[in-house]
Amino acid sequence: MLIRALIVLLVVLNLGAAAWWLTRPAPTPPAEPALPAGVARLQLVNEAPSTPTPAPVPQARDAVPPAALAACFSLGPYTRQSSALQAQAALAGRLLHARLREVPGAGTGGYQVVMPPAASLEEAQATAGRIGAAGFDDFLVVRQGEQANGIALGRYRSREAAERRLTQLQAAGFPAQMQPVGRAGPSLWWLDAGAAAGADLDALARLASSGAPQPLECAALR
Repeated sequence: MLIRALIVLLVVLNLGAAAWWLTRPAPTPPAEPALPAGVARLQLVNEAPSTPTPAPVPQARDAVPPAALAACFSLGPYTRQSSALQAQAALAGRLLHARLREVPGAGTGGYQVVMPPAASLEEAQATAGRIGAAGFDDFLVVRQGEQANGIALGRYRSREAAERRLTQLQAAGFPAQMQPVGRAGPSLWWLDAGAAAGADLDALARLASSGAPQPLECAALR
């Protein structure tokens, strides 16, 4: 009888322990230790906030190719460069292509690019050596006349070509100058232009204060 009572007691105790184990409250997690000032807490990978996927960037479309030149012509002549520039401004937005062209006046021999006379022939020759070493050709040390000990760097019919040569030399560090050759009359200026098909050339000429448009090969503008 005593043994049976002990067995029943053990069963009741086991059932009570199991019921307590199943119904016990969840343990409270330990508090995180305080970090020193200025030290950031280590963040686990699975704790990092999800980064939204960036929206796709729209691709830029190719630039619209310019319309082909259908009519090419020259407006002018203008006796002053400022007048030609005003004509070009008056036609802004109405032309596909426009550029100014200078025609030297009668009696001129064009333009020359020179280095001013040096203090001695030796100094001029040394400068000529540096010009050649910089990759330039077509130059000559002047030995006589008013430009003695100077350096001739090319002679050009058009002002545009002379200015290109001048810019190249000055960019390389040489103080070159451009001078007219001979006794020049007043230059004339033309506005070479290209327009789309259907353009009213006479109306454009009136806006530019020009005479009748003069035909021009479009190949000269391309």
